Order: sequence, then structure tokens, then C-alpha cells
Amino acid sequence: MIAIGCDQAGYALKQEIMKHLADQGMDCKDFGCYGNEKPCDYPIYAKAVAQAVAGGECEKGILICGTGIGMSMVANKVKGIRAALCHDCFSAKATREHNDANVLTMGARVIGSEHAKMIVDFFLNTPFSNAERHVRRIGMMES
Repeated sequence: MIAIGCDQAGYALKQEIMKHLADQGMDCKDFGCYGNEKPCDYPIYAKAVAQAVAGGECEKGILICGTGIGMSMVANKVKGIRAALCHDCFSAKATREHNDANVLTMGARVIGSEHAKMIVDFFLNTPFSNAERHVRRIGMMES
């Protein structure tokens, strides 16, 4: 189960990502927002997704706002979350391999939907390397 959330700026891209994941047979839990008509407070959705991942309700999370920056900042305040802002496939792959990132954040005003789908695929399909140096560094982050 993938937790997904957005603010009004990320709503259209969230809908496309959810369809993309459904087409691959993946289940999503939508934590909002549920429209793009009016501005909303992105920390509400970032916290909900991060808490679902940290609590084990969902395996990984995806957050989308205008830039991805605010969502990343909020999600990383939740204990156990390693949120990574990625706007390219290499970063999405590297953050999974090296940092065991469990939440992906993206900016809908920064990247196009087709590129975002590729980033999501790299993020969700790349395993953590489990190399000793990476495990050690993640432990250093969390202490």
C-alpha cells in the first residue's frame, strides 16, 4: 500500500500518479487533498502520509506540492521518515539504494507528469542496497 497526498498545486499530478500505480496493480491510500479549487494547508497532508508510513499502515509514501520542498520539510519531522525530494530518476534510485528513503516528494510545478511517473517507478522499484556503510549512515541520521 502506497500512501499519497498533495496540496492543491499537486492535485492533478497526484491523480495521474494514482492512475499510473493502479494500472500497475498497486494500491494507494489517498490522504488528500481532494480538489484544486482553493488553497489548502500542505502540512496536514504531509503529516498524514508520513504518519501512515512511519506507523506501518503503508509501505511507502508519495507527496506532491508545487515544489516538493514544503512537503519534504514536514514529512522529515516525523520520526522514522526519510523523505527525499526528487526531480530526476537518478536521485530517486540513489535515495532508495543509499538512504532507504520511504517517502518521495515532488513538485508539480517543476516536472511534467510523464517524468514524474518514471521517478515514481524508480523510487518504488529500487531496493535498499543494505550495504554496511549505508546502514551505518542511516543509523547516524536517526540518532
